[in-house]
Amino acid sequence: MTYKHNGLELHKIGLGCGGMIKDDNKSENIATIHEALDFGINHLNTADFYGFGKSETVIGEALKGQKRENAFVSLKFGVLAEPNGAFYGLDVRPLSIKNYLTYSLKRLNLDYIDLYQPARIDLGIPVEETIGEISDLVKAGYVKNIGITQVDADTLRRANSVHPISFIETEYSLFNRSMEKEILPTARELGVGVVAFGALAHGLLSGNFSNNNSKSYIPMFAEGNIDKNIELVEQLRKIADEKNVTIPQLALAWLSSKGDDIITLVGASRRTTLRDSIKSVDIKLSAEEIARIEKAIPEDQIAGSSFPKMEFKNGVRFNS
Repeated sequence: MTYKHNGLELHKIGLGCGGMIKDDNKSENIATIHEALDFGINHLNTADFYGFGKSETVIGEALKGQKRENAFVSLKFGVLAEPNGAFYGLDVRPLSIKNYLTYSLKRLNLDYIDLYQPARIDLGIPVEETIGEISDLVKAGYVKNIGITQVDADTLRRANSVHPISFIETEYSLFNRSMEKEILPTARELGVGVVAFGALAHGLLSGNFSNNNSKSYIPMFAEGNIDKNIELVEQLRKIADEKNVTIPQLALAWLSSKGDDIITLVGASRRTTLRDSIKSVDIKLSAEEIARIEKAIPEDQIAGSSFPKMEFKNGVRFNS
């Protein structure tokens, strides 16, 4: 399972490193990265605000002694955080970008980032200016590819007009197929790859959402919605049992089947979780099975959205 496009060759599964932020789990995190690399999973996805730099530090330690070309490090930037851990805004001003990159390179102990992307866009700053600044870092050799996160089709076009966008990172799961309407066709028209996060619907499809902090702000977990959504998940169990796989493995296999230009992020901070997810690679789905899976979770029966709408203007979030 390989993504091949624009000179890049990546595994169709990427390792989401957002959970690698706890000091007492660092050795297991590093072992997980090593096992992923050994398996051929070379896309390591993180952000400078994951654990306020801790995720970057773990990746940096894990890559010591490794061949640099064996890892494709994807990094988001721009989220502003308070000392208590709360996020309060966004800074993607061109003036700030080089500074963010400098600190990230130090934490990662790297000379360049393979994919650099703003965590969101600021409606008060033309996306052309943000991407233009990153393109200067490409020319300087500090960034190899430019990405963009959670934007609409028009913004993707505008960004791509300044510098070729290698990937758009966007939420995509059985509980959120909205990107199929405009984002996916536009990305394919422009030759932009897709990095899909939230593949297990923030734990809903794996059953690991009870202690998930995202419950507090994601509508599909709200009282009155969650029970309805759990019923939908259970409709997948018969299909999973028939194939002798788990529901999460089935959901990952479904997403992988949606196109060779899609890389599925798997959030794993432990080797056991990674190994379970890797098994989805061997699951083959027929067109009939794909249709059954989608019919089991009709879009018009999903209760509540799977991600809050986040819009920023002049650094301040004004919509949710």
